[in-house]
Amino acid sequence: MNEKLLKPYDPKNTEKRIYKLWEESGFFNPDNLPGDRKEVFTIMMPPPNVTGVLHMGHALMITLEDIIIRYKRMQGYKTLWLPGTDHAAIATQSKVEKEIQKKEEKSRHDLGREEILKRINAFAKQSHDTIISQIKVMGASCDWSREAFTLDDKRNLAVNTMFKKMYNDGLIYRGNRIINWDPKGQTTISDDEIVYEERDSKLYTFKYSKDFPISISTSRPETKIGDVAVAIHPNDKRYTEFVGKEYDLEFCGVPIHIKIIADKEVDPEFGTGALGVTPAHSMIDWEMADRHNLPRPQVINEYAKMSVGKENLLGKKTIEAREIIVEWLQSEGLLEKEEDIKQNIATAERTGGIIEPLPKLQWFINVNKQIKERNNKTLKDLMREPFENGEIKIIPDYFSKTYFHWIENLRDWCISRQIWYGHRIPVWYHEPICITKAGKEDQINKCLEMIISAEKPTCEYCDAIYIQDEDTLDTWFSSGLWTFSTLGWPEKTKDLATFHPTDILETGYEILFFWIARMVLMSEYALGEIPFKNVFLHGTVRDAKGRKMSKSLNNGIDPLEIADKFGSDAGRMALVVGTAPGTDSKISEEKIRGYKNFANKIWNITRFILDNVNEDVFENTIQNKLTKEFDEMIEDITSDMENYRFHLASEKIYQYIWHRFADEIIEETKEIIKTKGKKAEEKKIALVLIWTNCLKILHPFMPFITEEIWSMIPNNKNLLMIEKWPS
Repeated sequence: MNEKLLKPYDPKNTEKRIYKLWEESGFFNPDNLPGDRKEVFTIMMPPPNVTGVLHMGHALMITLEDIIIRYKRMQGYKTLWLPGTDHAAIATQSKVEKEIQKKEEKSRHDLGREEILKRINAFAKQSHDTIISQIKVMGASCDWSREAFTLDDKRNLAVNTMFKKMYNDGLIYRGNRIINWDPKGQTTISDDEIVYEERDSKLYTFKYSKDFPISISTSRPETKIGDVAVAIHPNDKRYTEFVGKEYDLEFCGVPIHIKIIADKEVDPEFGTGALGVTPAHSMIDWEMADRHNLPRPQVINEYAKMSVGKENLLGKKTIEAREIIVEWLQSEGLLEKEEDIKQNIATAERTGGIIEPLPKLQWFINVNKQIKERNNKTLKDLMREPFENGEIKIIPDYFSKTYFHWIENLRDWCISRQIWYGHRIPVWYHEPICITKAGKEDQINKCLEMIISAEKPTCEYCDAIYIQDEDTLDTWFSSGLWTFSTLGWPEKTKDLATFHPTDILETGYEILFFWIARMVLMSEYALGEIPFKNVFLHGTVRDAKGRKMSKSLNNGIDPLEIADKFGSDAGRMALVVGTAPGTDSKISEEKIRGYKNFANKIWNITRFILDNVNEDVFENTIQNKLTKEFDEMIEDITSDMENYRFHLASEKIYQYIWHRFADEIIEETKEIIKTKGKKAEEKKIALVLIWTNCLKILHPFMPFITEEIWSMIPNNKNLLMIEKWPS
């Protein structure tokens, strides 16, 4: 017997050594796998943000993807699991800026663009190294030779190529539209970077003047000096007689012009059933202004201060202006009602600033423009159709309805950000004044005002220089290219031809819209094909009480600490067993400890078998009642694996090994195998056959201990990771 088995199983001294063995084998790389592997299976790792360390949500992601790729590798597929990290522009820059402010009391503007980027890159590199080491600790069998970063040179080429292509096709434009503005971070942010906080608020009901015929309700009276209309529902008989009428008023010292309009988007049940329309400070009102050709006066600036009004309002913070206007309404006898309400306030995830919807000159992607090369389909069409026709399946499928609803309500995508870290927008603007070039005096009218280019251009007709756009691109723009930029696009590489479209994208359900939809958009537009065939959505990992893990609750569980204390195998099983797709799960140290005990059980089973079975037995096979039962179980588990029911497969394997094999089969055969004769030999062969196959089906879930045990079994020449899945 192997001397290791004489001691209790020690994951700490095993897992690191086993992972090194896997890496040295070269089998993470699909090009090195043995045999004639004609069928390809590809997973792109959702790249973790380089903002620190991984959490249990990442651990679940890594575990599920490793299970999938190990299973497919054992099935004989040419498997590629490509890893990488995401620069996560706003999140990373914000984290570094906070540290600088805390330690040095300086802003990014104090240090300048070059110095800030130097510090962010250093932080990102450190985070990257930590993340990669964590991923390896978890047992991830991904191809490190193909590792990518969303901000590396190859991805930058892909980003610039895509930007230019979309601009030339009229899909990217620069315009003045309403966006989510973070006054604290001084940048636009995407919807997924907004955190809604329930706060105590007030709902005010009032009239603009004593002579105005309609009362309105709002929680933000400070914006009402920017109102241009009052909207009512077309079927609301209370107000139909006023539709079309216009009023010149003075509201808290500010002249305003109000038109009464009818719009189906108005909820007649909310407040008075009449909506004060403030196009410059509300997404809904902006769209209403489009439909009714209304003006859009801006009354709040990018610092969340009033930009119009007399000295009583001008320059005041919005909260101060609210108090001033409420006092004015009271003094004028216009305030009819003041109610306490709960309100979801939009805040910036990274800075905590309250979001102000503001009109800003930004870069956008037009999702409704018809694309000639795509049979006049829009980007919305390209995002929706693969799911409608079944080319892409969502697991679980009940998320499909939510996806379609989001697509139908999708607005043009704002892709520019007022930060320094990230892919800088490849747009160059000609200096305002031309500098005459000798011999070209009569041609300066040909100078191009704007050029799309990755490299700094020069003017053919004058000596003026081009200045690059200061903004960077939304992180989702670069990560939207992930499935094919990682395979070499825009070049037509062998990897791209071999591994794309990928087979499955496994990620959290919370980014179904922000990332998944945009990957479909980019892939369909650039390549004319889907980025993946299946989308597997996992839920949020919560603590034992069902609470979201957070620093404030001090209930977070560090995957590295789990690996150190219980072993990665135990952590992986605790994450997977009982965790159905799309559902949140609970985890605790107690649950993880239970699967450490399971690892010990597997170790003890192996000790018993190797102690009671001669080496020559491992060369024989036999079919009997026990192995037939086992074959049926394998068939059942294989079905679960094929249909991504890993929560069921892992539970069945656990139950079979512990309760059927260990508690019943082994106990029933203990006395028999001590005897000599045909029956004893048959029992020994059956035990060996079942156990070696148990190790195979358990391997995707608990790869370290199964690989270690496999190396102890006589006549095993190959690594377990490339053994054939039992059938």
